[in-house]
Amino acid sequence: MQNFGDMMKQAKKMQEQIGRIQEELETKTVEAQTGGGMVRVVVNGKFNVVSIKIEKEVVNPEDVEMLEDLVAAAVNEGVRKAQEMASQEMAKITGGLGIPGLGL
Repeated sequence: MQNFGDMMKQAKKMQEQIGRIQEELETKTVEAQTGGGMVRVVVNGKFNVVSIKIEKEVVNPEDVEMLEDLVAAAVNEGVRKAQEMASQEMAKITGGLGIPGLGL
């Protein structure tokens, strides 16, 4: 029974560490850009878009679709980078184990 108790202590410790990492991920950010830096997006580790910057030169009322495509591509790349960052942070605790329910 002592082994079970030790396992439960380790599980609780890991759960606390995961909670701390998830809180930290809210403050960590990644940046993605498209169009040679004309559209820049910052995404945090909780996959929320923090900011979007669009250079004036890329704003063309005659070609709104291009701007929409650039924004979508930058957001998608930002989310991908944030997912990668979050996975790397969680792997530090889980040792690379895929633990269900972590949302990563």
